[in-house]
Amino acid sequence: MELSTIAQQLVNGIQSGAIYALIAVGYTMVYGILRMINFAHGEVYMVGALVAWLGTSRDWYGVVSHSSTGGLVLLIATAMLVCMTLGVLIERLAYRPLRHAPRLIVLITAIGMSFLLQNLALILFGADPKTVPLTWRTVQLGGISVSLGQLVLLIASLSFMAGLQLLVKRTQFGRAMRAVSEDFQAAALMGVPYDRVIVGTFAIGAALAGAGGAMTAIFVGAPVTPTFGFMPGVKAFVSAVLGGIGNIPGAVLGGLLLGVIEALVGGHPTLSPFRDAIAFCLLIAVLLFRPAGLLGRAVQEKV
Repeated sequence: MELSTIAQQLVNGIQSGAIYALIAVGYTMVYGILRMINFAHGEVYMVGALVAWLGTSRDWYGVVSHSSTGGLVLLIATAMLVCMTLGVLIERLAYRPLRHAPRLIVLITAIGMSFLLQNLALILFGADPKTVPLTWRTVQLGGISVSLGQLVLLIASLSFMAGLQLLVKRTQFGRAMRAVSEDFQAAALMGVPYDRVIVGTFAIGAALAGAGGAMTAIFVGAPVTPTFGFMPGVKAFVSAVLGGIGNIPGAVLGGLLLGVIEALVGGHPTLSPFRDAIAFCLLIAVLLFRPAGLLGRAVQEKV
């Protein structure tokens, strides 16, 4: 590949990786608190994209007719609020009753919740692809073509992840999250309201996934279907494992790495048909050679 093509693919990969990272932090936070994988998280991302489509098709906040920047921010905030509510409901109705159940039962429930949300979207909105009716000006930077929407998406995604890191490291709620992650029984004995921490963790992860789905639909123009979140959800899970499941900076690093590797493979004329397969190859390699991930640490569990 030529240098200009490699540079273009790097830009595209960083943009995709930022979305993977936004979803992956939801996986990694829930795993860090409850030691479970919320496989319905990709469908929360899909709901965020559907809210963005609904908002633009009905022109909430004058986004389409007036090109309102404030309206666009409100639309993304609405998607985050809807997905936050959905995340709390999923935790309350599906996972909390099974908190002390064997992990296999919780895993099956998570997969069932994923299919339930997909089929509800199919019943309510149909199977036809839905596209947000917004276009973005393209900017040429040397030999690289970048749309204004891609730039906004990247900056917003990195800002969300930086804000999450500050929340975890610098706030009382973040300290409670880390305490529950280390030992929820000891945290409860010390007065940490671990039920609120768990609900808050689901809410934050779902809000970030909703923001990722809305921004993908708005700024990238990806067609939204009931299975819109399935493959990004799987790749975000791979990103979380690659970086170290339970480690927020690791999830961000894993998402960006996976996005860049995918883009470089996709830009190669011979390897491009295997673009999606690279995620699963990476997952197998990580599980074989570094099960704790790039930034994770191996933990011995008592049995």
